[in-house]
Amino acid sequence: MSLEGLRGRGWTDGMVRDLLGEPDVQGRARRGPGPLVRLYLLARVETVERTREFTVCARAGGAPGLEASRIAALRRRGAVLAVLRAEPIHVPVLPRAELERRAAGYRRHVGGAGADEGAGALLRWQVAYLRHALRSYDRLLDGLFAATGRAEAERLLRQRVYGAIAAAYPWLAEECARRSGRGGRP
Repeated sequence: MSLEGLRGRGWTDGMVRDLLGEPDVQGRARRGPGPLVRLYLLARVETVERTREFTVCARAGGAPGLEASRIAALRRRGAVLAVLRAEPIHVPVLPRAELERRAAGYRRHVGGAGADEGAGALLRWQVAYLRHALRSYDRLLDGLFAATGRAEAERLLRQRVYGAIAAAYPWLAEECARRSGRGGRP
């Protein structure tokens, strides 16, 4: 369903943004240059239309209002946290020598050759390489902003990813624990 179709059903742009979020498909309406068309799955639209948040927004004349926005944000936060808790984290398992080789190559690639040569540097590079290899899990955070629990979700993701790395590579557990407890990117 297009944005125009949603408007015909009583949706406003704010309701689409707050209740549906990102489109399911995005593309060109016709060949060549032209505006992008955002399309939403009808089943998802109908599911949201049965929610309390949609009813509150629609009654308010399409203006979501603070309560509906808050409820939608809390629901989005809860859904993301549930997915983060349930999503299996698949760590690539490599022989130790291969992991060391890839970690050193990754470190050179990101411009760190020679910058981190102290004790434990290879362990840090290995964890950094594995975290980079698992960056696809960051997509689970899409749709969360600071006010909707993003920091909590990032913390949970960081703990899960580093926990999975430590389980797959026990000799990296100490470095994973150190990184898991700090406040940087997940």
